[in-house]
Amino acid sequence: MGKRTKALSRQNWRQALMGALAGLVSAGILFAVAELAAAFFPPVASPLTSVGSTFIDFTPPWMKNFAIATFGTNDKTVLLLSMAIVAALLSAVAGVVARKSLRIAMAMVVAFAVVMGACIITRAGAGPVDLLPLLLGTAAGLWALRFLSPATPGPEAPAAQATTAASPDRRTFLIRAGAVAAVAVLAGIGGNVLSASRNAAVAFRAALKLPAPKVKAPALPAGVQAPVAGVVPFVTPNKDFYRIDTALVPPEIDPTSWELRVHGMVEQEFTMGFDELLKQDLIESHVTLTCVSNVVGGNLAGNAKWLGYPLREVMARAKPLPGADMVLSTSQDGFSASTPLPVLQDDRDAMLAVGMNGEPLPVNHGFPVRMVVPGLYGYVSATKWVVDLEVTTFAQAAGYWTSRGWSSHGPIKTASRVEVPRALARVPAGKVAIGGTAWAQHNGISKVEIQLDDGAWQEATLADEASVDTWRQWSFIWDGAPAGSHKVRVRAYDTAGEMQTEEQAPPEPDGSTGWHSINFSLT
Repeated sequence: MGKRTKALSRQNWRQALMGALAGLVSAGILFAVAELAAAFFPPVASPLTSVGSTFIDFTPPWMKNFAIATFGTNDKTVLLLSMAIVAALLSAVAGVVARKSLRIAMAMVVAFAVVMGACIITRAGAGPVDLLPLLLGTAAGLWALRFLSPATPGPEAPAAQATTAASPDRRTFLIRAGAVAAVAVLAGIGGNVLSASRNAAVAFRAALKLPAPKVKAPALPAGVQAPVAGVVPFVTPNKDFYRIDTALVPPEIDPTSWELRVHGMVEQEFTMGFDELLKQDLIESHVTLTCVSNVVGGNLAGNAKWLGYPLREVMARAKPLPGADMVLSTSQDGFSASTPLPVLQDDRDAMLAVGMNGEPLPVNHGFPVRMVVPGLYGYVSATKWVVDLEVTTFAQAAGYWTSRGWSSHGPIKTASRVEVPRALARVPAGKVAIGGTAWAQHNGISKVEIQLDDGAWQEATLADEASVDTWRQWSFIWDGAPAGSHKVRVRAYDTAGEMQTEEQAPPEPDGSTGWHSINFSLT
Protein backbone atom coordinates (compact mmCIF):
# COMPACT_ATOMS: atom_id res chain seq x y z
CA MET A 1 0.00 0.00 0.00
CA GLY A 2 2.85 2.38 0.84
CA LYS A 3 4.49 1.98 -2.57
CA ARG A 4 1.15 2.42 -4.31
CA THR A 5 0.41 5.58 -2.32
CA LYS A 6 3.83 7.06 -3.11
CA ALA A 7 3.42 6.24 -6.81
CA LEU A 8 0.03 7.92 -6.84
CA SER A 9 1.45 10.94 -5.01
CA ARG A 10 4.29 11.28 -7.53
CA GLN A 11 1.83 10.87 -10.37
CA ASN A 12 -0.43 13.57 -8.93
CA TRP A 13 2.48 15.96 -8.62
CA ARG A 14 3.54 15.28 -12.18
CA GLN A 15 0.02 15.85 -13.40
CA ALA A 16 -0.20 19.12 -11.42
CA LEU A 17 3.09 20.35 -12.85
CA MET A 18 2.01 19.44 -16.36
CA GLY A 19 -1.26 21.27 -15.77
CA ALA A 20 0.51 24.36 -14.44
CA LEU A 21 2.82 24.37 -17.47
CA ALA A 22 -0.18 23.96 -19.76
CA GLY A 23 -1.83 26.96 -18.13
CA LEU A 24 1.31 29.10 -18.45
CA VAL A 25 1.81 28.21 -22.11
CA SER A 26 -1.90 28.81 -22.84
CA ALA A 27 -1.72 32.23 -21.20
CA GLY A 28 1.38 32.98 -23.24
CA ILE A 29 -0.38 32.21 -26.51
CA LEU A 30 -3.45 34.19 -25.37
CA PHE A 31 -1.45 37.36 -24.70
CA ALA A 32 0.89 36.89 -27.66
CA VAL A 33 -1.96 36.56 -30.17
CA ALA A 34 -3.88 39.42 -28.53
CA GLU A 35 -0.85 41.73 -28.65
CA LEU A 36 -0.08 40.69 -32.23
CA ALA A 37 -3.62 41.56 -33.29
CA ALA A 38 -3.55 44.75 -31.19
CA ALA A 39 -0.68 46.02 -33.35
CA PHE A 40 -3.33 46.79 -35.98
CA PHE A 41 -5.50 48.74 -33.52
CA PRO A 42 -5.07 51.77 -31.25
CA PRO A 43 -2.93 51.15 -28.13
CA VAL A 44 -6.08 50.86 -26.00
CA ALA A 45 -6.81 47.50 -27.68
CA SER A 46 -3.80 45.95 -25.96
CA PRO A 47 -5.03 43.88 -22.96
CA LEU A 48 -1.76 44.40 -21.11
CA THR A 49 -1.87 48.17 -21.59
CA SER A 50 -5.53 48.56 -20.66
CA VAL A 51 -5.41 46.26 -17.63
CA GLY A 52 -2.29 48.00 -16.34
CA SER A 53 -3.76 51.45 -16.95
CA THR A 54 -6.98 50.49 -15.19
CA PHE A 55 -4.98 49.18 -12.25
CA ILE A 56 -3.13 52.50 -12.08
CA ASP A 57 -6.43 54.42 -12.09
CA PHE A 58 -7.86 52.41 -9.19
CA THR A 59 -4.70 52.19 -7.12
CA PRO A 60 -5.13 54.07 -3.80
CA PRO A 61 -3.02 57.23 -3.52
CA TRP A 62 -1.01 55.81 -0.61
CA MET A 63 0.01 52.83 -2.72
CA LYS A 64 1.01 55.06 -5.64
CA ASN A 65 3.05 57.22 -3.28
CA PHE A 66 4.77 54.12 -1.93
CA ALA A 67 5.52 52.83 -5.44
CA ILE A 68 6.97 56.13 -6.62
CA ALA A 69 8.94 56.69 -3.40
CA THR A 70 10.31 53.13 -3.49
CA PHE A 71 10.85 52.52 -7.20
CA GLY A 72 10.91 56.07 -8.64
CA THR A 73 10.78 56.11 -12.43
CA ASN A 74 10.87 52.28 -12.43
CA ASP A 75 7.37 52.10 -10.95
CA LYS A 76 5.80 51.01 -14.26
CA THR A 77 8.39 48.27 -14.74
CA VAL A 78 7.55 46.95 -11.28
CA LEU A 79 3.85 47.11 -12.13
CA LEU A 80 4.38 45.10 -15.31
CA LEU A 81 6.42 42.50 -13.43
CA SER A 82 3.71 42.27 -10.76
CA MET A 83 1.05 41.83 -13.44
CA ALA A 84 3.13 39.08 -15.05
CA ILE A 85 3.47 37.25 -11.73
CA VAL A 86 -0.27 37.46 -11.01
CA ALA A 87 -1.15 36.35 -14.55
CA ALA A 88 1.29 33.44 -14.27
CA LEU A 89 -0.21 32.28 -10.98
CA LEU A 90 -3.80 32.49 -12.25
CA SER A 91 -2.96 30.70 -15.50
CA ALA A 92 -1.08 27.98 -13.62
CA VAL A 93 -4.12 27.42 -11.40
CA ALA A 94 -6.38 27.23 -14.46
CA GLY A 95 -4.03 24.67 -16.01
CA VAL A 96 -4.09 22.50 -12.89
CA VAL A 97 -7.88 22.70 -12.76
CA ALA A 98 -8.02 21.67 -16.43
CA ARG A 99 -6.51 18.31 -15.50
CA LYS A 100 -9.62 17.63 -13.40
CA SER A 101 -12.26 19.61 -15.29
CA LEU A 102 -11.50 21.26 -18.59
CA ARG A 103 -14.90 22.92 -18.58
CA ILE A 104 -14.26 24.73 -15.29
CA ALA A 105 -10.78 25.78 -16.42
CA MET A 106 -12.10 27.19 -19.67
CA ALA A 107 -14.78 29.07 -17.72
CA MET A 108 -11.98 30.60 -15.61
CA VAL A 109 -10.19 31.75 -18.77
CA VAL A 110 -13.39 33.31 -20.08
CA ALA A 111 -13.91 35.07 -16.73
CA PHE A 112 -10.39 36.50 -16.90
CA ALA A 113 -11.08 37.64 -20.46
CA VAL A 114 -14.30 39.37 -19.37
CA VAL A 115 -12.35 41.34 -16.76
CA MET A 116 -9.73 42.33 -19.34
CA GLY A 117 -12.49 43.27 -21.78
CA ALA A 118 -14.05 45.55 -19.17
CA CYS A 119 -10.67 47.25 -18.71
CA ILE A 120 -10.37 47.79 -22.47
CA ILE A 121 -13.87 49.08 -23.17
CA THR A 122 -13.79 51.58 -20.29
CA ARG A 123 -10.56 53.26 -21.43
CA ALA A 124 -10.79 56.71 -22.99
CA GLY A 125 -11.51 56.52 -26.72
CA ALA A 126 -12.15 52.77 -26.75
CA GLY A 127 -14.94 51.18 -28.81
CA PRO A 128 -16.37 47.67 -29.26
CA VAL A 129 -14.04 46.96 -32.18
CA ASP A 130 -11.05 47.34 -29.82
CA LEU A 131 -12.16 44.11 -28.13
CA LEU A 132 -11.33 42.06 -31.23
CA PRO A 133 -7.65 41.40 -30.35
CA LEU A 134 -8.71 40.13 -26.92
CA LEU A 135 -11.34 37.86 -28.48
CA LEU A 136 -8.79 36.39 -30.88
CA GLY A 137 -6.29 35.91 -28.08
CA THR A 138 -8.87 34.28 -25.82
CA ALA A 139 -9.88 31.88 -28.57
CA ALA A 140 -6.21 30.95 -29.07
CA GLY A 141 -5.71 30.50 -25.33
CA LEU A 142 -8.77 28.25 -24.98
CA TRP A 143 -7.62 26.14 -27.92
CA ALA A 144 -4.14 25.82 -26.40
CA LEU A 145 -5.54 24.81 -23.02
CA ARG A 146 -7.66 22.13 -24.66
CA PHE A 147 -4.78 21.00 -26.85
CA LEU A 148 -2.46 20.66 -23.84
CA SER A 149 -4.96 18.96 -21.51
CA PRO A 150 -5.32 15.36 -22.78
CA ALA A 151 -7.16 12.72 -20.80
CA THR A 152 -5.01 11.15 -18.10
CA PRO A 153 -5.45 8.06 -15.94
CA GLY A 154 -7.61 8.77 -12.91
CA PRO A 155 -6.33 8.38 -9.35
CA GLU A 156 -8.10 5.04 -9.08
CA ALA A 157 -5.77 3.48 -11.67
CA PRO A 158 -3.05 1.19 -10.34
CA ALA A 159 0.27 2.93 -9.79
CA ALA A 160 2.15 0.84 -12.31
CA GLN A 161 -0.51 1.44 -14.96
CA ALA A 162 -0.56 5.16 -14.20
CA THR A 163 3.21 5.42 -14.48
CA THR A 164 3.32 3.45 -17.72
CA ALA A 165 0.49 5.41 -19.25
CA ALA A 166 1.85 8.75 -18.08
CA SER A 167 5.27 8.43 -19.73
CA PRO A 168 4.20 8.76 -23.38
CA ASP A 169 1.66 11.37 -22.32
CA ARG A 170 4.46 13.45 -20.83
CA ARG A 171 6.51 13.16 -23.99
CA THR A 172 3.55 14.09 -26.14
CA PHE A 173 2.66 16.91 -23.78
CA LEU A 174 6.17 18.37 -23.79
CA ILE A 175 6.30 18.28 -27.59
CA ARG A 176 2.94 20.00 -27.80
CA ALA A 177 3.82 22.54 -25.11
CA GLY A 178 7.09 23.36 -26.85
CA ALA A 179 5.33 23.88 -30.16
CA VAL A 180 2.68 26.15 -28.66
CA ALA A 181 5.33 28.10 -26.71
CA ALA A 182 7.31 28.58 -29.92
CA VAL A 183 4.21 29.96 -31.64
CA ALA A 184 3.64 32.29 -28.69
CA VAL A 185 7.22 33.58 -28.88
CA LEU A 186 6.96 34.17 -32.62
CA ALA A 187 3.61 35.93 -32.21
CA GLY A 188 5.05 38.11 -29.44
CA ILE A 189 8.04 39.07 -31.56
CA GLY A 190 5.77 39.76 -34.51
CA GLY A 191 3.55 41.98 -32.40
CA ASN A 192 6.52 44.04 -31.21
CA VAL A 193 7.90 44.40 -34.74
CA LEU A 194 4.50 45.42 -36.14
CA SER A 195 3.87 47.89 -33.33
CA ALA A 196 7.26 49.52 -33.90
CA SER A 197 6.84 49.67 -37.67
CA ARG A 198 3.32 51.14 -37.42
CA ASN A 199 4.18 53.74 -34.80
CA ALA A 200 3.45 56.90 -36.77
CA ALA A 201 4.54 59.07 -33.84
CA VAL A 202 8.08 57.65 -33.86
CA ALA A 203 8.40 57.89 -37.63
CA PHE A 204 7.04 61.43 -37.79
CA ARG A 205 9.23 62.57 -34.91
CA ALA A 206 12.35 61.17 -36.57
CA ALA A 207 11.69 63.25 -39.70
CA LEU A 208 10.43 66.40 -37.95
CA LYS A 209 12.48 69.58 -38.17
CA LEU A 210 11.34 72.05 -35.54
CA PRO A 211 10.92 75.70 -36.55
CA ALA A 212 13.20 78.34 -35.09
CA PRO A 213 11.71 80.18 -32.10
CA LYS A 214 10.71 83.79 -32.47
CA VAL A 215 12.01 84.38 -28.94
CA LYS A 216 15.15 82.38 -28.18
CA ALA A 217 16.10 81.33 -24.68
CA PRO A 218 18.71 83.64 -23.16
CA ALA A 219 22.21 82.18 -23.22
CA LEU A 220 23.01 80.36 -19.99
CA PRO A 221 25.50 82.18 -17.76
CA ALA A 222 28.91 80.56 -17.72
CA GLY A 223 28.67 79.75 -14.02
CA VAL A 224 25.29 77.97 -13.78
CA GLN A 225 26.99 74.62 -13.11
CA ALA A 226 28.31 74.15 -9.58
CA PRO A 227 32.10 73.48 -9.66
CA VAL A 228 31.77 70.17 -7.81
CA ALA A 229 32.13 66.85 -9.60
CA GLY A 230 29.02 64.74 -9.14
CA VAL A 231 26.45 67.53 -9.02
CA VAL A 232 23.77 66.84 -11.64
CA PRO A 233 24.07 68.63 -15.01
CA PHE A 234 22.33 72.01 -15.02
CA VAL A 235 20.40 70.92 -18.14
CA THR A 236 19.05 67.41 -17.72
CA PRO A 237 19.59 65.21 -20.81
CA ASN A 238 16.32 63.93 -22.25
CA LYS A 239 17.25 60.32 -21.54
CA ASP A 240 17.77 61.14 -17.85
CA PHE A 241 14.71 63.36 -17.36
CA TYR A 242 12.34 61.80 -14.87
CA ARG A 243 9.07 60.36 -16.13
CA ILE A 244 6.08 60.07 -13.80
CA ASP A 245 2.62 59.80 -15.38
CA THR A 246 -0.42 57.53 -15.48
CA ALA A 247 0.26 56.07 -18.94
CA LEU A 248 1.53 52.50 -18.72
CA VAL A 249 2.47 52.77 -22.40
CA PRO A 250 2.91 56.23 -23.96
CA PRO A 251 0.11 57.09 -26.41
CA GLU A 252 1.12 56.80 -30.06
CA ILE A 253 -0.25 59.97 -31.63
CA ASP A 254 0.12 60.71 -35.32
CA PRO A 255 0.83 64.47 -35.41
CA THR A 256 -0.96 64.77 -38.76
CA SER A 257 -4.20 63.85 -36.99
CA TRP A 258 -3.44 65.54 -33.63
CA GLU A 259 -5.85 68.31 -32.70
CA LEU A 260 -6.18 70.52 -29.66
CA ARG A 261 -9.69 71.58 -28.70
CA VAL A 262 -10.07 74.78 -26.66
CA HIS A 263 -13.57 75.26 -25.25
CA GLY A 264 -15.71 75.84 -22.16
CA MET A 265 -16.23 79.22 -20.54
CA VAL A 266 -14.80 81.20 -23.45
CA GLU A 267 -16.06 83.65 -26.07
CA GLN A 268 -14.28 81.82 -28.88
CA GLU A 269 -14.00 78.05 -29.00
CA PHE A 270 -11.51 76.72 -31.54
CA THR A 271 -9.36 73.77 -32.53
CA MET A 272 -5.73 73.78 -33.57
CA GLY A 273 -3.77 71.20 -35.55
CA PHE A 274 -0.07 70.42 -35.28
CA ASP A 275 0.91 72.25 -38.47
CA GLU A 276 -0.95 75.36 -37.31
CA LEU A 277 0.76 75.18 -33.93
CA LEU A 278 4.21 75.02 -35.51
CA LYS A 279 3.43 78.14 -37.56
CA GLN A 280 2.79 80.26 -34.46
CA ASP A 281 5.35 82.53 -32.81
CA LEU A 282 7.15 79.99 -30.66
CA ILE A 283 9.30 80.76 -27.64
CA GLU A 284 12.24 78.99 -26.01
CA SER A 285 12.77 78.87 -22.27
CA HIS A 286 14.70 76.91 -19.64
CA VAL A 287 12.20 75.61 -17.09
CA THR A 288 12.65 73.22 -14.18
CA LEU A 289 9.84 70.74 -13.61
CA THR A 290 9.16 68.93 -10.34
CA CYS A 291 6.87 66.04 -9.49
CA VAL A 292 4.69 66.45 -6.42
CA SER A 293 5.63 62.87 -5.46
CA ASN A 294 9.26 63.90 -5.00
CA VAL A 295 10.40 63.12 -1.47
CA VAL A 296 12.86 65.33 0.40
CA GLY A 297 16.19 64.91 -1.39
CA GLY A 298 14.54 62.96 -4.22
CA ASN A 299 15.43 63.02 -7.92
CA LEU A 300 11.99 63.65 -9.45
CA ALA A 301 13.02 67.05 -10.76
CA GLY A 302 14.66 68.04 -14.03
CA ASN A 303 15.63 71.12 -16.00
CA ALA A 304 15.32 71.43 -19.78
CA LYS A 305 15.16 73.96 -22.60
CA TRP A 306 11.61 73.87 -23.93
CA LEU A 307 10.23 75.14 -27.24
CA GLY A 308 6.55 75.95 -27.52
CA TYR A 309 3.64 78.30 -27.98
CA PRO A 310 2.75 80.55 -25.02
CA LEU A 311 -0.45 79.46 -23.32
CA ARG A 312 -1.27 83.11 -22.61
CA GLU A 313 -1.69 83.51 -26.39
CA VAL A 314 -4.00 80.50 -26.49
CA MET A 315 -6.09 82.00 -23.68
CA ALA A 316 -6.08 85.43 -25.35
CA ARG A 317 -7.52 83.88 -28.49
CA ALA A 318 -10.18 81.96 -26.54
CA LYS A 319 -11.12 84.98 -24.35
CA PRO A 320 -12.20 83.35 -21.06
CA LEU A 321 -15.52 84.53 -19.62
CA PRO A 322 -15.83 86.26 -16.22
CA GLY A 323 -15.96 83.74 -13.41
CA ALA A 324 -13.64 81.20 -15.02
CA ASP A 325 -10.68 80.38 -12.79
CA MET A 326 -9.30 77.05 -14.02
CA VAL A 327 -8.23 75.25 -17.19
CA LEU A 328 -8.80 71.50 -17.24
CA SER A 329 -6.25 69.96 -19.61
CA THR A 330 -6.82 66.41 -20.81
CA SER A 331 -4.37 63.92 -22.28
CA GLN A 332 -4.95 61.48 -25.10
CA ASP A 333 -4.93 58.68 -22.49
CA GLY A 334 -7.59 60.33 -20.31
CA PHE A 335 -5.37 61.95 -17.67
CA SER A 336 -6.42 65.46 -16.69
CA ALA A 337 -4.92 68.37 -14.74
CA SER A 338 -6.57 71.42 -13.23
CA THR A 339 -4.42 74.53 -13.71
CA PRO A 340 -5.28 77.95 -12.23
CA LEU A 341 -6.31 80.19 -15.14
CA PRO A 342 -4.30 83.27 -14.02
CA VAL A 343 -1.08 81.23 -14.19
CA LEU A 344 -1.72 80.63 -17.88
CA GLN A 345 -2.36 84.32 -18.52
CA ASP A 346 0.55 86.04 -16.77
CA ASP A 347 4.04 86.67 -18.14
CA ARG A 348 5.64 83.37 -17.13
CA ASP A 349 6.70 81.03 -19.95
CA ALA A 350 3.81 78.57 -19.66
CA MET A 351 3.56 76.89 -23.04
CA LEU A 352 2.29 74.15 -25.30
CA ALA A 353 5.71 72.56 -25.73
CA VAL A 354 6.77 70.79 -28.92
CA GLY A 355 10.53 70.65 -28.33
CA MET A 356 12.85 69.60 -25.51
CA ASN A 357 16.56 70.38 -25.40
CA GLY A 358 16.77 71.18 -29.09
CA GLU A 359 14.84 68.20 -30.45
CA PRO A 360 11.18 67.21 -30.84
CA LEU A 361 9.58 66.03 -27.61
CA PRO A 362 10.44 62.40 -26.88
CA VAL A 363 7.36 60.16 -27.04
CA ASN A 364 7.79 59.36 -23.33
CA HIS A 365 7.65 63.05 -22.53
CA GLY A 366 4.51 63.96 -24.43
CA PHE A 367 5.09 63.96 -28.19
CA PRO A 368 3.69 65.68 -30.12
CA VAL A 369 2.52 68.33 -27.60
CA ARG A 370 2.59 68.72 -23.83
CA MET A 371 2.10 71.50 -21.32
CA VAL A 372 4.97 73.13 -19.42
CA VAL A 373 4.05 75.57 -16.64
CA PRO A 374 6.74 77.12 -14.41
CA GLY A 375 6.01 77.20 -10.70
CA LEU A 376 3.43 74.41 -10.45
CA TYR A 377 3.85 70.73 -9.71
CA GLY A 378 3.28 68.54 -12.75
CA TYR A 379 0.08 66.95 -11.50
CA VAL A 380 -1.78 70.26 -11.98
CA SER A 381 0.04 71.55 -15.03
CA ALA A 382 2.35 69.28 -17.04
CA THR A 383 -0.19 67.34 -19.09
CA LYS A 384 1.54 65.18 -21.71
CA TRP A 385 -0.03 64.19 -25.03
CA VAL A 386 -2.50 67.04 -24.46
CA VAL A 387 -5.57 67.16 -26.71
CA ASP A 388 -8.13 69.26 -24.81
CA LEU A 389 -8.23 72.54 -22.86
CA GLU A 390 -11.50 73.32 -21.11
CA VAL A 391 -11.81 76.72 -19.44
CA THR A 392 -13.96 76.15 -16.36
CA THR A 393 -13.92 76.60 -12.58
CA PHE A 394 -12.50 74.68 -9.65
CA ALA A 395 -16.04 74.40 -8.33
CA GLN A 396 -17.25 72.63 -11.46
CA ALA A 397 -14.42 70.28 -12.36
CA ALA A 398 -11.37 68.51 -10.92
CA GLY A 399 -8.29 66.92 -12.44
CA TYR A 400 -7.15 63.31 -12.16
CA TRP A 401 -5.15 63.78 -8.95
CA THR A 402 -7.21 66.51 -7.32
CA SER A 403 -10.25 64.24 -7.53
CA ARG A 404 -8.18 61.70 -5.58
CA GLY A 405 -7.47 63.97 -2.63
CA TRP A 406 -4.47 66.05 -3.71
CA SER A 407 -4.57 69.84 -3.37
CA SER A 408 -6.13 71.86 -6.16
CA HIS A 409 -3.52 74.50 -7.07
CA GLY A 410 -0.14 72.79 -6.55
CA PRO A 411 2.41 75.62 -6.22
CA ILE A 412 5.96 74.25 -5.99
CA LYS A 413 7.56 74.53 -2.56
CA THR A 414 11.11 75.67 -1.96
CA ALA A 415 13.40 72.65 -1.82
CA SER A 416 17.08 71.79 -1.71
CA ARG A 417 19.19 68.66 -1.67
CA VAL A 418 22.73 67.45 -1.09
CA GLU A 419 24.13 65.59 -4.12
CA VAL A 420 27.83 65.43 -3.18
CA PRO A 421 28.97 63.53 -1.21
CA ARG A 422 26.47 60.74 -1.79
CA ALA A 423 24.71 59.31 1.24
CA LEU A 424 26.96 56.88 3.14
CA ALA A 425 29.91 57.73 0.85
CA ARG A 426 33.49 57.26 2.05
CA VAL A 427 35.80 60.06 0.88
CA PRO A 428 39.31 61.20 1.85
CA ALA A 429 39.58 63.61 4.78
CA GLY A 430 41.04 67.06 4.34
CA LYS A 431 39.49 69.28 1.68
CA VAL A 432 35.97 68.05 1.00
CA ALA A 433 33.74 69.42 -1.78
CA ILE A 434 30.02 69.54 -0.99
CA GLY A 435 27.39 70.49 -3.54
CA GLY A 436 23.81 70.19 -4.65
CA THR A 437 20.76 71.88 -6.13
CA ALA A 438 17.90 74.05 -4.84
CA TRP A 439 14.70 75.25 -6.49
CA ALA A 440 11.74 77.55 -5.96
CA GLN A 441 10.33 77.77 -9.47
CA HIS A 442 8.96 81.18 -10.48
CA ASN A 443 10.25 82.65 -7.21
CA GLY A 444 13.95 81.90 -7.51
CA ILE A 445 16.64 81.02 -4.97
CA SER A 446 18.49 83.79 -3.11
CA LYS A 447 20.56 81.84 -0.57
CA VAL A 448 21.53 78.31 0.46
CA GLU A 449 22.96 77.34 3.84
CA ILE A 450 24.48 74.10 5.08
CA GLN A 451 25.04 72.69 8.56
CA LEU A 452 27.91 70.36 9.34
CA ASP A 453 27.54 67.93 12.25
CA ASP A 454 24.83 69.99 14.00
CA GLY A 455 27.10 73.03 14.06
CA ALA A 456 26.35 76.58 13.01
CA TRP A 457 24.68 77.20 9.67
CA GLN A 458 27.09 78.42 6.99
CA GLU A 459 26.28 80.07 3.69
CA ALA A 460 27.08 78.06 0.56
CA THR A 461 28.32 79.56 -2.70
CA LEU A 462 25.53 79.90 -5.24
CA ALA A 463 26.13 79.16 -8.90
CA ASP A 464 24.87 81.75 -11.38
CA GLU A 465 21.12 82.01 -11.88
CA ALA A 466 19.62 81.30 -15.30
CA SER A 467 16.13 82.49 -14.33
CA VAL A 468 13.65 82.27 -11.47
CA ASP A 469 12.02 79.39 -13.35
CA THR A 470 15.06 77.12 -13.12
CA TRP A 471 16.82 75.40 -10.29
CA ARG A 472 20.02 76.84 -8.87
CA GLN A 473 23.11 74.92 -7.86
CA TRP A 474 25.32 75.51 -4.84
CA SER A 475 28.69 74.40 -3.47
CA PHE A 476 30.76 74.50 -0.28
CA ILE A 477 34.39 73.61 0.40
CA TRP A 478 35.09 72.12 3.83
CA ASP A 479 38.77 72.67 4.56
CA GLY A 480 40.51 70.55 7.17
CA ALA A 481 37.66 68.07 7.45
CA PRO A 482 38.67 65.42 10.04
CA ALA A 483 38.33 61.70 9.54
CA GLY A 484 35.23 60.04 10.95
CA SER A 485 31.48 60.03 10.45
CA HIS A 486 29.78 63.29 9.53
CA LYS A 487 26.40 64.72 8.62
CA VAL A 488 25.46 67.63 6.38
CA ARG A 489 22.06 69.36 6.15
CA VAL A 490 20.89 71.95 3.65
CA ARG A 491 18.19 74.60 3.50
CA ALA A 492 17.34 77.27 0.93
CA TYR A 493 15.71 80.72 0.78
CA ASP A 494 13.60 82.12 -2.04
CA THR A 495 14.06 85.64 -3.43
CA ALA A 496 11.50 87.01 -0.97
CA GLY A 497 13.75 85.85 1.87
CA GLU A 498 11.39 83.05 2.92
CA MET A 499 13.28 80.09 4.34
CA GLN A 500 12.46 76.56 3.30
CA THR A 501 10.42 74.97 6.09
CA GLU A 502 12.09 72.47 8.40
CA GLU A 503 8.82 70.66 9.11
CA GLN A 504 8.87 67.15 7.70
CA ALA A 505 5.83 66.33 5.55
CA PRO A 506 5.15 63.59 2.97
CA PRO A 507 4.32 64.39 -0.66
CA GLU A 508 0.55 63.99 -0.21
CA PRO A 509 -1.46 66.20 -0.53
CA ASP A 510 0.61 69.17 -1.75
CA GLY A 511 4.30 68.28 -1.84
CA SER A 512 6.94 67.11 0.65
CA THR A 513 8.79 69.47 2.98
CA GLY A 514 11.82 69.28 5.26
CA TRP A 515 15.56 69.84 5.22
CA HIS A 516 17.58 67.21 3.39
CA SER A 517 20.47 65.62 5.26
CA ILE A 518 22.96 62.87 4.48
CA ASN A 519 25.59 60.98 6.45
CA PHE A 520 29.05 60.23 5.07
CA SER A 521 32.48 59.16 6.26
CA LEU A 522 35.91 60.74 5.84
CA THR A 523 38.89 58.41 5.81
